[in-house]
Amino acid sequence: MSQRPREPDGGARRSPRPASGKGRTADRSRTAKPRRVPGPGRSAPAAATRGARPPAARRGGGARPPRGGAARLRLVNPRPRLRLVAVGLTLVMLVFTVRLLQVQAVDASAYADKAAVNRYITVPLAAERGTISARDGSALASTVDAHDITADPYLFSPEQTKIDDAPERAAGLLAPLLDKKPAELAEKLSRQGTRYVLLARQQTPQTWRKIKKLKARLADEAAAAPGGGKPDVLAGIYQEKHAKRVYPNKELAATVLGFVNSAGKGGAGLEAKLNGTLAGEDGKVTYAQSGGRQVPTAGVREQAAEPGSDVELTLDRDIQWSAQQAISDQVAASHADSGYVVVQDTRTGQLLAMASAPGFDPNDIRGATVDSFGSPAVQDAYEPGSTSKVMSMAAVLEEGKATPRTAVTVPNRLKRADRSFADDIDHPTWHLTLNGVLAKSSNIGTILATEQLGSTQQQANKVLHRYLRKFGIGRPTGLGFPGETDGLLAEPGKWSASQQYTIPFGQGLSLNAVQAASIYSTIANGGERIAPTLVRGTTGPDGHFRPAGAPDKRRVVSEKTAKTLARMLESVVSDMEGTGTTAKIPGYRVAGKTGTANRVDPETGRYHGYTSSFAGFAPADKPRITVYCAVQNPKKGSYFGSDVCGPVYKKVMKFSLKTLQIPPTGAEPAKLPVLAGKSRDD
Repeated sequence: MSQRPREPDGGARRSPRPASGKGRTADRSRTAKPRRVPGPGRSAPAAATRGARPPAARRGGGARPPRGGAARLRLVNPRPRLRLVAVGLTLVMLVFTVRLLQVQAVDASAYADKAAVNRYITVPLAAERGTISARDGSALASTVDAHDITADPYLFSPEQTKIDDAPERAAGLLAPLLDKKPAELAEKLSRQGTRYVLLARQQTPQTWRKIKKLKARLADEAAAAPGGGKPDVLAGIYQEKHAKRVYPNKELAATVLGFVNSAGKGGAGLEAKLNGTLAGEDGKVTYAQSGGRQVPTAGVREQAAEPGSDVELTLDRDIQWSAQQAISDQVAASHADSGYVVVQDTRTGQLLAMASAPGFDPNDIRGATVDSFGSPAVQDAYEPGSTSKVMSMAAVLEEGKATPRTAVTVPNRLKRADRSFADDIDHPTWHLTLNGVLAKSSNIGTILATEQLGSTQQQANKVLHRYLRKFGIGRPTGLGFPGETDGLLAEPGKWSASQQYTIPFGQGLSLNAVQAASIYSTIANGGERIAPTLVRGTTGPDGHFRPAGAPDKRRVVSEKTAKTLARMLESVVSDMEGTGTTAKIPGYRVAGKTGTANRVDPETGRYHGYTSSFAGFAPADKPRITVYCAVQNPKKGSYFGSDVCGPVYKKVMKFSLKTLQIPPTGAEPAKLPVLAGKSRDD
């Protein structure tokens, strides 16, 4: 009888598998039974199908879990893990507590200094200044984008930059871009006790872009340096938008417009007078900054700026240009000190031009003198000379003391008071009409005519003074212009012995150019004075146009007297005996008057040189435009008003009539006699 082979490891055989294949469990407390191995007549696959399992690691000879039975799970004790987490949290909280005590107690002052770098700052928001435009809407003064370059001196301190010469380095980089001296910039960047300094005002966007590009390059170099050892000396440079005032027509109307100073306020002219209207209300913005940069996530508090109102003037840009060219050319040709031209609409009182020479460019006032900043047309007071005679004639006609045909005998000399009066030329005794006295601009004839205003000279003086005041002498023009003069007209009781005879022909009183133009506009307007105006209206931020208030009006002389004076002034230009023939304009009836006065030197207070002038309006029979010209102290060529200002008057008047498309009336010219006993046709 053969024996069965033993297990290879000499172990006991396992018991055979139950027939049912169910319910077999491992019993770790008992020794496993020997497993039966396949006999010679069995194949391995057959044995495998009967439940043979792959070898497995045995623990103490334990039996494998029963097939198909659920494995028993054993839970791990959680207490060790909880103890580990608790210890970890305790350590973290301990670290936080120690750090908090260090920040708030031990190193409090050091961290407060560091926090000063990161704080809220407030910067102004400049309001956009309103535009000044001509009557056709073309801009005379407007605003463009610009930038004020500012800095925070604290960010240039050695503590922040880790170098001692950060202000000097930054100044050296900025000086060529800002056109400033390095020492000036370094001084500002080194200031203590402030977080804000202004380095340069109203720089162009191109300049700020160059600075930004330079800042970015330095910041990149500082970040790329090993250990951050390279300082960024421009980190504390900022910009504030601050619009720049520009004058696209340069010198055109500069003495009227004025300029805006470096502080953003009107420094002269209408910019100063209307500063409150044009400037608007500035705003402000508050934001957090860190290391010289705005913190975008920290929030911004902004009070928006309210833009200023736009102002539309009565000036006609083309007529202003013509007047300015004409007076500039004449002042240069005559080697004169100065000159002015005023053009006025006779029906409305609106000033169409107010030109002065010499002028200046308000875009660059560095090369201008202080004297040129004002408007001489309203600021200069001077004796008008013979252009003032029209007021004397108005008083004589209005009081009914004479008519244009009244005969006036004019000797070569007339003794009155303490002197002997003469005309501008020696002449035999003239036998003129009152119209001829005005046409030939006779001083003696004017004295004789005004003496008829009263039974005594004192009474005549009072009457004449009353009319001079009604015409606006010694009173404000109504423009309210900065530095405007009222002129000088003493009370009649204070007229000296000579003044009571010189005032009738324009010496011993003074006025400005706008007052002089207003006299002739009053006559052209039928004897009613309309106060001159420069502003047509304003357009506010809401877009609504608000017209200016109606100008003051007052009756000076009757319409009949005004029409008579217009015909007499026409004789000055059209009659060959008149002094104003240089002002003739083909096809138009022109009224005008020449003036040549002794000039008071403002430096010495004595008479020196002459004031040459010409005033008038056209068409004479249906007036629309008044032009007044005056030139102070011409030193080359003639000094007579007819030669110096007559051509200027003609050029500006002709251009104005064409620009405003005012046609000739086609009526026949007036024919008033100049010589007594003769008609105009003789």
